[in-house]
Amino acid sequence: MGQLQQFLPFLLMFVVLYFFMIRPQQKRAKNEREFESNLKVGDRIITKSGIHGKIVELTDATVIIETMAGKLKMERSSISLELTATLKKD
Repeated sequence: MGQLQQFLPFLLMFVVLYFFMIRPQQKRAKNEREFESNLKVGDRIITKSGIHGKIVELTDATVIIETMAGKLKMERSSISLELTATLKKD
């Protein structure tokens, strides 16, 4: 019983850390992966660096977007879920 009381604060700290930090991060990463897999040609997007554009070509790992300045090739992971969702609300 004494050993259990000794490790109880550590166990409680781990549980709190899991539910407030690890689990939400895993959920956010899952949503990002799902968003990246659902991209399609013609979608209007915003990259994480703030570049606005429209998808003109997709491959497994990259995307080519058309901007006012021309076409850019970038990784799918550089497209922001939050900013693109904001763009679609407007």
